[in-house]
Amino acid sequence: METYDDGGSSGMLAAMGTGVLIVYLAFLVLMIASLWKIFSKAGKPGWAAIVPIYNIIVLLEIVGKPWWWLFLLCIPFLNIIFAIIVVHRLSLSFGQGVGTTILLLLVGIIGYPMLAFGSATYVGAPKD
Repeated sequence: METYDDGGSSGMLAAMGTGVLIVYLAFLVLMIASLWKIFSKAGKPGWAAIVPIYNIIVLLEIVGKPWWWLFLLCIPFLNIIFAIIVVHRLSLSFGQGVGTTILLLLVGIIGYPMLAFGSATYVGAPKD
């Protein structure tokens, strides 16, 4: 009867998987905390950040768009355009410009915490 010795590689893979999971959970907590703070700054309930679908409706309220835009965000390819519009309006709602929009779109893990925990204050939804 033969036995197989993997040389400990399965233990190493398990450790790597655990490390990746811990980093993922840290990013997840950071993004939830950032959205919670952004919602609170805008005068909305922070807990709305953790409720699926409702968080998008609240975000649309913050940026001054109607709730039915949620359906536009569900249409493939078209959703990319509308998501960019929502993110840009979010940065405008906090008195920021195009640079912040680009940061939020390309490096959200840095942009959202900066918007949430930085000095930006909610100035209201931009006028169309």
